[in-house]
Amino acid sequence: MSDTVSPSKGIRFADFAAWTGATCEGPVPERFSGVTFDSRKVTPGCLYMAFPGATCDGHKFVAQALAKGAAAALVRSDWSGAEPGQPLVRVADPKTALPVAAKAYRQTLAGAVIGVTGSAGKTTTKELTAAFLRAGGFRVHATEGNYNNDLGVPITLLCAPSDADFLVVEMGTNHPGEIKYLVDLALPDAGVISSIGTAHIEFFKTQDGIADEKGTLFANLGLCKGTVPHPSFAVLARENDRYDRLVGLCKAPVVTVAGSDPEAAAFEAALRVRLPGRHNISNALIAFGCARQFGVTLEQCLAALKDFTLPGGRWRVVERDGVTWIDDTYNANPTSMIAALETFAGLETSGRRLAVLGDMFELGGRAAEFHAAVGARAGELPLDARIFVGAESCASMAAACAAKTNAFCRAPDLAAARAALTAQVRPGDLVLVKASHGMKLGELVPA
Repeated sequence: MSDTVSPSKGIRFADFAAWTGATCEGPVPERFSGVTFDSRKVTPGCLYMAFPGATCDGHKFVAQALAKGAAAALVRSDWSGAEPGQPLVRVADPKTALPVAAKAYRQTLAGAVIGVTGSAGKTTTKELTAAFLRAGGFRVHATEGNYNNDLGVPITLLCAPSDADFLVVEMGTNHPGEIKYLVDLALPDAGVISSIGTAHIEFFKTQDGIADEKGTLFANLGLCKGTVPHPSFAVLARENDRYDRLVGLCKAPVVTVAGSDPEAAAFEAALRVRLPGRHNISNALIAFGCARQFGVTLEQCLAALKDFTLPGGRWRVVERDGVTWIDDTYNANPTSMIAALETFAGLETSGRRLAVLGDMFELGGRAAEFHAAVGARAGELPLDARIFVGAESCASMAAACAAKTNAFCRAPDLAAARAALTAQVRPGDLVLVKASHGMKLGELVPA
């Protein structure tokens, strides 16, 4: 459960049962506060959900979760492994009950829900939006980490304290129809799209297809039938590759921000150290455009940036033995890869700039084309060395880079990349490491 707002009274088990058709047995208390399906993340008073996993069944950890203080465990109706006296909530399928309860609970909340999506930058924009609203004195609950899918969004909703002023809900997708599913759960009042790039294009075929999927958020704002009305609006950067298409999909007023706005220079100065790059200025402008609708001032937003940090693996700066490492390995797509490279190339350093670039996933039949585009840009930028890691990067990315420069090497796997770094890195150097998370290049960055 998030600790970003004051605790609320929690959700009544009687309401949960009414929403899902559940039956309670044992000493189930009146309420629970927060939910989790990870027994390692149980907090006192939460509801532990016993989900079947890819490698093990969550029912095996019911006793452990209850021992750690869970208020009760959500289990299958036919589960026979219970111990006497355990507080249990039985449903036909815990995974099916989760979104049903989440949608019902969302409609009881008085706070406004802000949906955030995009091909790249959505987590940064979500974090900035939440930070700016908090700077305005509001109580804010936001998606934690990458809980932005069919499990993460309902968990985010059910963990939201009832006294929150805002819920900032990140929504991810890699297949058509997923944003609509998440929107139908969260029923956002306002919507934010950070960018339209080529992430997951394997499943959407074109950028227009990606824009239409993300634009589902804009097309479905303000549908909540709860008791508290909130203004419906969308926020979009004028520089967005599919600005006109997205505006056309939106049924609510559109707040437009742009790099030419007078606030851009202020955000650039404030983000120069912690979160550099033109793309992050755009993310900050979008977040400001949203927060401003609720009375938050530029000065309050700038103050919030003084201690702003992102979750791990997103431009994480590590200094070890005179070398400055930038770990940006949480994820990668062509848009975010080129933005990171351009930002990295513009950073001041007394030493050399070395870029370690790995494969990008879910690009389908255009994978070679997109890797080549990244390789070509890497070859154009003022970098002193480039290490390409993985099959696609060693082939398409390196081949395109070779047309621009010979300052690169190929590393087919993690071990080869580590060896190449050991041979090349010296004190004073600046090193960028970026790839899709599955490449595990974050292991190259010192702890």
